[in-house]
Amino acid sequence: MTTTPLAAASVAQLEAEGVDTVIGTVVNPAGLTHAKAVPIRRTNTFVEPGLGASPSWHGFAIDQTGIAFTEDVGVIGDQRVRIDLSALRGIGDGLAWAPGSFFEQDGTPASACSRTTLRRVQAALETAGIQAAVGHEIEFVLVDSDGGRLPSTLWAQYGLVGVLEREAFVRDVIAAAASSGVGIEQLHPEYGANQFEISLAPLPPVAAADQLVLTRIIVGRAARRHGLRVSLSPVPFAGEVGSGAHQHFSLTRLEGPLFSGGAGVAGMTPAGESAIAGVLDGLPQAQGVLCGSIVSGLRMQPGNWAGAYACWGLENREAAVRFIQGREGKANFEVKIVDPSANPYFASAAVLGLALDGIQRNAALAPETAVDPAQLSDAEHQRRGIVSLTRSQPDIVAALDNSELLRSILGNAAVDMIAAVRRLEHERYGDLHPEQLADKFRMAWSL
Repeated sequence: MTTTPLAAASVAQLEAEGVDTVIGTVVNPAGLTHAKAVPIRRTNTFVEPGLGASPSWHGFAIDQTGIAFTEDVGVIGDQRVRIDLSALRGIGDGLAWAPGSFFEQDGTPASACSRTTLRRVQAALETAGIQAAVGHEIEFVLVDSDGGRLPSTLWAQYGLVGVLEREAFVRDVIAAAASSGVGIEQLHPEYGANQFEISLAPLPPVAAADQLVLTRIIVGRAARRHGLRVSLSPVPFAGEVGSGAHQHFSLTRLEGPLFSGGAGVAGMTPAGESAIAGVLDGLPQAQGVLCGSIVSGLRMQPGNWAGAYACWGLENREAAVRFIQGREGKANFEVKIVDPSANPYFASAAVLGLALDGIQRNAALAPETAVDPAQLSDAEHQRRGIVSLTRSQPDIVAALDNSELLRSILGNAAVDMIAAVRRLEHERYGDLHPEQLADKFRMAWSL
């Protein structure tokens, strides 16, 4: 192929800076990050026609052995992984990285590709005159090189001691992110022992998910340099609060933001209210996308700030949708049920698709929940329209599989594969106790 002058210059610049290897990544329906690598002089081939990948990549399961075969995913056929050259960047030590997408051999986008799905949803919003920005959060737990628990004698929730104990690691992550163009807004110790959270700068949806994937790579590489590993499991250790992967969303039209400057509740516009109503209405169907793994149910409990109830509230961390007024018109809503087992591209596509559906049908927003929903009675839940989100993986998978709405947003191929990999998890491991589940899958999503 003939590269554009800008693309050719970017590859040449990276080579001049000592880059010799390019890594391209894709994320599959089970939330696993897959990769291929080429010498830098083969970058153009990685862009087009791309590198071969079996359709079974979509069906790889989190147990390191299983493949969720379907009518469309089996041992026959081949696809291509192509990297996005416009997103190529150096990540240090001779490596460069770019996000990839799946294509059929004839060059058409693969229907089960999560990055292509999010790009399509982003385009649908733009066609409706709406610009979206997504800000991702990453919560992770540091473990030893074998995945074991680290000492926590010197640890306090959100405490300075965590930064000082892991000062070299923290500085390494911040420096590597800055040199790779990743926008870290803050990094701090979290509630759990040896747990950290990173908040990333908001970007358009596809670019934001790309940034999240790159940040996970940066964090994983930094941990290795310090003899550590990173667990991205929703619950690395049974009985603890677990890790989320919260996503923040803001929506803007030409006339202004949808979540501020309006006459509605908390300053929202009518379209902003309908967007959040659409998300709330669809959450029970979308759990399989946002928090559908065999481990996710261990986190989805009241008291874990995991959003166990489908309701919304201003700065309410126990609500599934937390509304944040912010400053200077920067209001946004945070979906708290998303966890690290989710494919971030599919997760953003699901939430944004539900928001657009709410806007298009002028969905009515339920009253704000201004208290901890766990303190309300079942009768009060029913009166307020508050739904307790299930922790049952079979019910979660069935709700997604049977959802015409999610199928219209993500496409049949995507929903079929997400349901297939999650169903395989339950069939093989649904009888394990929480401690066994946490131990077995502690490192399943790690990089």
